[in-house]
Amino acid sequence: MIVSNMKPPYEITTEILKLIASISQKIGEVNAKYLVKQNPNLRKQNQIKTIHSSLSIEGNTLSEKQITAIIENKRVIGPQKDIREVLNALDVYRGLQKFNYASEKDFLKAHKTLMAGLIEKPGKYRTSGVGILKGSKVEHIAPPAENLKYLMTDLFDYLNDKSELTLIKSCVFHYEIEFIHPFLDGNGRMGRLWQTAILMNEYSLFEFLPFETLISKNQAKYYQALSISDKEGKSTKFIEFMLNMINQSLHELLENSIRKLNETERLELFLETITKEFTRKDYMKNYSELSSATASRDLKNGVERALIEKFGDKKTTLYKKKK
Repeated sequence: MIVSNMKPPYEITTEILKLIASISQKIGEVNAKYLVKQNPNLRKQNQIKTIHSSLSIEGNTLSEKQITAIIENKRVIGPQKDIREVLNALDVYRGLQKFNYASEKDFLKAHKTLMAGLIEKPGKYRTSGVGILKGSKVEHIAPPAENLKYLMTDLFDYLNDKSELTLIKSCVFHYEIEFIHPFLDGNGRMGRLWQTAILMNEYSLFEFLPFETLISKNQAKYYQALSISDKEGKSTKFIEFMLNMINQSLHELLENSIRKLNETERLELFLETITKEFTRKDYMKNYSELSSATASRDLKNGVERALIEKFGDKKTTLYKKKK
């Protein structure tokens, strides 16, 4: 008998609570430092890292350099399947904001784009049984195909539960997709993609945070967390692992933050937020850690590079973004 409307099993541990507190604090810092207002070049770099990492976990052989070349419509020599995977992933990630994370229909639509030309029926749940092999050993037997409709309905009901913390919800969904294995192929990349979509809905910075890079670097631990959760019959261990990856990614983002940007990059970031004339004081409000001498040098450099125009003199000096 299939019992519907069940919440996926997991426990809230001390480690999970600690990680949520740490992540929340870092999200506040990132937002306070305007790190989300990244320039198009940084967005592109993070998108490349995300796609490269998520696909390399699945055995894609293309490098970040080759993915960059594909984005720039340059000719790339490599396996056709790998190139197709990258093109599909680019399509999905570029339109990720348009998907409703709580819609099963959108979830299937994303899989259709992600796996187009790679499997027979992209965007459709499997109709046969499936087992996951680790070497010659069966690591996991997915639930029977006839249970998928109920399991996926329950999972999306859980996603629509507003009382659940988004950070936990995103990890649970990612794990359940790996466990249920609703598609013949593409489950891992859909789990990671949809976790990003869930997080982005509440925290816009996740559009720019390539935490898949850390998963890729910690692949053995990723699969170990999945395996332990599978054996325990609850996703607790996987939630801890994923929150740790998110926490580390935010730490790295803050470590490589505005302090390490050069004067041109700092000014470009600032200009994305400005629509009118501004003073040196306005510029320094954005970058509280800068000295007045450094801020003056940034603005002088901006004038020389024709990014901004300067009006007035000394205390009455105003700057304006060049069109």
